[in-house]
Amino acid sequence: MTIPNIEVQATIEAAAPAEEPKASTSAKPKATKKAKGGEKGAKGAPAKAKSGKKTTPAKKAPKAKKAAKPAKSEESTGPREGSKTAQVVEMLRRKNGVTLAEIMEKMGWQKHTVRGFMAGAMKKAGYAVESFKSEKGERTYRINS
Repeated sequence: MTIPNIEVQATIEAAAPAEEPKASTSAKPKATKKAKGGEKGAKGAPAKAKSGKKTTPAKKAPKAKKAAKPAKSEESTGPREGSKTAQVVEMLRRKNGVTLAEIMEKMGWQKHTVRGFMAGAMKKAGYAVESFKSEKGERTYRINS
């Protein structure tokens, strides 16, 4: 057993400020709560080692200046000659227009492709395509120009 040093104990008591007794009914001090630890790892799993290297931010390449596009001439406003769009536009300009079946046969497209082309590509190109049923009951398309 060790005997406590009386001089050290007396110095500690003299240095500590005197506390006033609290007015409480119980003489026992309350138990202090222990701080909860972080997440527990799997049993037997080794602790992760820290990497010795520090990450550096990625370097960005300088952006190139964009060249100005030349203005469109009057010749380039329509579809290119010989393209599928040009072929369909040519058929649509006929006096009586063109039937859905004719476009399917000439272009090798299915019905849904022709309808999508009329609703999407022709509208985007700025053509006003008129759709109607002919006297025979066939779906017919026409461009009024």
